Amino acid sequence: MEQQQKKWVRFEHAGGIGFGTLEGDAVHERQGDMFGSSELTGRVFALAGLQLLTPTEPTKVIALWNNFHALGAKLSLPVPAEPLYLLKTPNSYLAPGAPIRKPLCDGKVVFEGELGIVIGKTATAVSEADALDHVFGYTCANDVTVADILNRDASFAQWVRAKGFDTFCPMGPVVATGLDPATLTVTTLLNGEVRQNYPISDMRFSVQQLVSLISQDMTLHRGDVILCGTSVGVGSMKPGSLVEIEIDGIGKLSNRFG
Repeated sequence: MEQQQKKWVRFEHAGGIGFGTLEGDAVHERQGDMFGSSELTGRVFALAGLQLLTPTEPTKVIALWNNFHALGAKLSLPVPAEPLYLLKTPNSYLAPGAPIRKPLCDGKVVFEGELGIVIGKTATAVSEADALDHVFGYTCANDVTVADILNRDASFAQWVRAKGFDTFCPMGPVVATGLDPATLTVTTLLNGEVRQNYPISDMRFSVQQLVSLISQDMTLHRGDVILCGTSVGVGSMKPGSLVEIEIDGIGKLSNRFG
């Protein structure tokens, strides 16, 4: 879907929830439907005075595994014939700036900086040619994981548990429309130090392929998010660490762990 380049936010202000477009350091409030028809209310807020929320309210967040050539090669993973994915549970969704809670269990907690595809139109079994008509925009995400849990039981890989703890899916700060995802680069900083810096063009499955193929399996609803997977540079976090996921054209998602 051809769109103007805009940055959409959801926010809390004076006990109410609103949405609007971010221009510089100001949020221009809108009313109506973020994914459809909306109009300016005339109210403008300073970004610093608002509490940002997750940029959408997804019915589900789908997270890809082994979707980047570089990481697959590093880990000697077989090339998947189709997208491999899991679901992040709603209790894991976290707003920009909010703290990532340390799990009550022990284990190595890792960050995974990722691009999120935000669905803007219900998608059921859409073709690859029509897939982008169902994409609203893109956001930053951190697919936080307790790495030690994943393969702890030899009989059952615990993907959902390892990635489904409370606050383990920070997203935001905006949904940016009108971007070409193939030109984007994901940068992850841990306490100000670059740990990941990889191009979205290295994906095994493109945005169009992901939306089309996943929509063959399950209906994608407006506001749902597909996390594209991560690449090399994933690492562990200690309590107090600041993790920032930055993508040009979208912005910087910042959350402190613990």
